Amino acid sequence: MKKLLLVLIWFVCLLGCKKEDFSYQSDFEKSYNAWLSFKSTSGNNYDYTVVSGSVFGFGSTTIITVINGKITARSYEAYRIAQSPGGNTTVLKSWAEDASSLNTHASEGALLLTLDEVYDKAKSVWLKADKKTNDISFVAANNGLISACGYYPNGCQDDCFFGINIASIKAR
Repeated sequence: MKKLLLVLIWFVCLLGCKKEDFSYQSDFEKSYNAWLSFKSTSGNNYDYTVVSGSVFGFGSTTIITVINGKITARSYEAYRIAQSPGGNTTVLKSWAEDASSLNTHASEGALLLTLDEVYDKAKSVWLKADKKTNDISFVAANNGLISACGYYPNGCQDDCFFGINIASIKAR
């Protein structure tokens, strides 16, 4: 009887205790479903804004435009943030690319990724980073859509985030 009870407990746990294949899998799946809904209602036409910042006072904003599931434009602005409270932001550089000039500024700005590709990279790279050597994060604050995903090595002090920070996603 004891053996039967142990086998039954093991079997119930095997069925009910789902192990995640990657960090934040449940949150990712909810966000991915929200993405599929947004993609459908927007006709796969949207803009999203990627932001980056440095502890040294520099930052950037990249806006990527997607029409019918294809990237058609990208704009970029790099700036310096004054260190004093309420300090001004100084634009250091800005540019815009259209469909005919995409990736002509390959060394600057966010990568040319559609949100389908962002979700793929999140699932296959950023959320699969080694948990023993990295802190991993996933946030879905853009109406349930991905807003931050990535990792940084344990003990890192400055500017070592590998991933993406999306400030906004808007249907076109």
